[in-house]
Amino acid sequence: MYSAHHEPHFSNRNNWLRATVLGANDGLISTASLLMGVAAAQVDSHTLLLTAVASLIAGAISMAAGEYVSVSSQADTEKADLAKEAYELEHNSDRELKELTHIYVQRGLTPVMAHDVAVALTAHNALEAHARDEIGLTDTASANPLQAAVASALSFITGALLPVLCIWLLPKQYLVGGLGTVTLIGLAFLGWLSAYLGGAKIFPAIVRVVIWGVVALVTTHFIGEMFGVKTG
Repeated sequence: MYSAHHEPHFSNRNNWLRATVLGANDGLISTASLLMGVAAAQVDSHTLLLTAVASLIAGAISMAAGEYVSVSSQADTEKADLAKEAYELEHNSDRELKELTHIYVQRGLTPVMAHDVAVALTAHNALEAHARDEIGLTDTASANPLQAAVASALSFITGALLPVLCIWLLPKQYLVGGLGTVTLIGLAFLGWLSAYLGGAKIFPAIVRVVIWGVVALVTTHFIGEMFGVKTG
């Protein structure tokens, strides 16, 4: 591992990486599984394609809305914590300084050094120091609802496009097998991509996402065959 000493950290990608990978996986698995079940029920091609497009649109909107609401709630909590901390700094500054000093002592500094660091950081930006070291909030880790919503919607569409294209392009006799194969290849790629971007081990990331994909596809195919109506 070469370093010249610029060190970009993988955790800096957590916000958008989580939303993007989750959206793409959900788009691919949920759309492909739905279509696998509907295809197994022997519906006509027009109904199948309409189902695919409806699933893509509804899923993208649902992902965006859910992510926006979820991350907005997180952002509201962060704002409330910052407001509380700002109040305490204004009305109980001595106690807050002791609290910050204690944090640095727990992290390994001597009491004298911890006090000096706490005083210096308080003078520089007291709220920023407490937000980072007491609450754990940073610019990197702070919630961004709009970013998460857009990333989720776009990534869902990207993932869902693969099974939709299968429905559109593949002959009916190859549809179920082709859909399953393309979906698992897509999931393996997403597992590799998430591991690569996150600096994690690649093989476990691929295996876990492919296993869950197989479970989803087999289950919905079985249900579709069990309750489907054969058409002549």
